[in-house]
Amino acid sequence: MSEKISFRQNTAIGKALMHWWSNLENDRATRAELKRAHDLNSIVLTGAFQRFYRYMLASGWPEASTANQNDRLAVIAGLLALAKKHDERSLPEAMSIGEKPSVSELRFRRLLESSTIDELFVGLRRALPLIENQTNIYELANDVIYWGDHVKKRWAFNYHWPQKQK
Repeated sequence: MSEKISFRQNTAIGKALMHWWSNLENDRATRAELKRAHDLNSIVLTGAFQRFYRYMLASGWPEASTANQNDRLAVIAGLLALAKKHDERSLPEAMSIGEKPSVSELRFRRLLESSTIDELFVGLRRALPLIENQTNIYELANDVIYWGDHVKKRWAFNYHWPQKQK
């Protein structure tokens, strides 16, 4: 990424992202439009995403963003439309709590194998309901923006791998 983007509580775009997501509770039409989008192109072609994109531009999203960064922003919007509750835990941790993880080891591995942002979107779109649509809004956004080997390795370390049965 050419310019360091950070969705954190104390950054302008982090605050804007949380504000937008919080307002989805009262904007069911926007949420529904984004939830119906089944892939990256579907998201980008919605009016809901285009309004979100303009809002993020006004909030500090770099205007000189690459197409790749904007695609990742679209994935963030699509995933956050599914999120119902902000959770402080990391996404891999939320996926793996309990004796029997809500996201199986096999499904988690497939997520880690996502080589494109579209594959990641589809995998997370299927995984979020398994964790009751709860996620750390900031971390999800940052992880999507910087999805690559570094994030994949961090996720692998944060996932509580189940013990093998004897």
